[in-house]
Amino acid sequence: MVHQKFQEQSIVVPPEDLYEPIEYILSMGGKRLRPILMVMGANLFTNKLDEVWLPALGIEIFHNFTLLHDDVMDNAPIRRNKPTVHKKWNDNVAILSGDAMSIKAYQYIVSCDDHHLRQVLEVFNQTAMEVCQGQQYDMEFETRMEVSQEEYLEMIRLKTAVLLGGSLKIGALLGDASPGDAQLLYDFGVNIGVAFQLQDDLLDVYGDETTFGKRIGGDIVSNKKTYLLIKALELAQGEMQAKLVLHLNRKEFDPDEKIAVVKDIYDKLKVKEYSQKLMEAYMDKGIGCLEQVSVDACKKKELFGLVERLLNRSC
Repeated sequence: MVHQKFQEQSIVVPPEDLYEPIEYILSMGGKRLRPILMVMGANLFTNKLDEVWLPALGIEIFHNFTLLHDDVMDNAPIRRNKPTVHKKWNDNVAILSGDAMSIKAYQYIVSCDDHHLRQVLEVFNQTAMEVCQGQQYDMEFETRMEVSQEEYLEMIRLKTAVLLGGSLKIGALLGDASPGDAQLLYDFGVNIGVAFQLQDDLLDVYGDETTFGKRIGGDIVSNKKTYLLIKALELAQGEMQAKLVLHLNRKEFDPDEKIAVVKDIYDKLKVKEYSQKLMEAYMDKGIGCLEQVSVDACKKKELFGLVERLLNRSC
């Protein structure tokens, strides 16, 4: 199979300092959710998947490229329980290796048949640009105290969710789905993608660090504008509001103390419950889109199962 042949090839060729970081970040593991969704999207409409493997690999390389550059921008020290590329090497290496990954992703994406190429590139190009837009919004939010719920949801739609939707839509197109079914799968992916990110925000505060792969409370330490923080700022009043704003504005602080104080405020305001309710609403909307895709229900069973596993994940 194509993916097996790829595994037999070495990623690292001269100059090694360009390719070793690529092999490093790809070897970290992860859920491989996006390529899985692309293959599952195609498999709803065809059992002939030879054309799908390389584009699916390309989407995973692109996703990891965005993580690599995101870690540089956030100065993040850990990714999947390992030092990030820019910490193991340096910023310049991370930026250049990330650039190479983006080009490599395109090389795999365009490996599909000419019959599908234009549509696939249109979806991928739009998705890639929207991911950049989402990252820009995320960076802008770092310097703003006031970010609305609507702005935040649009940011995570762009930064995270559209890549899930795009993966499914490209898979559907490679499986010769109708335009309507391809769009329904895209909408399904976007909605579960928003839910996925809302849960990621929850896990950053309430998850288990050993399984989550990142330091718990990192979003609190960095004042990252998540739904939890936005809702807390909306609901907090009086002394609680003053305490929350104080800890957000402090330049010097003990990280563990800040995490404990802000988490206690979250608990008292029940923002976890608000976030879970919103997450479930997006999941339900996504499931509604999947139910409308015009293939037998038995063929959609695995995708429904995937949604259930995402909703109940702990890492």
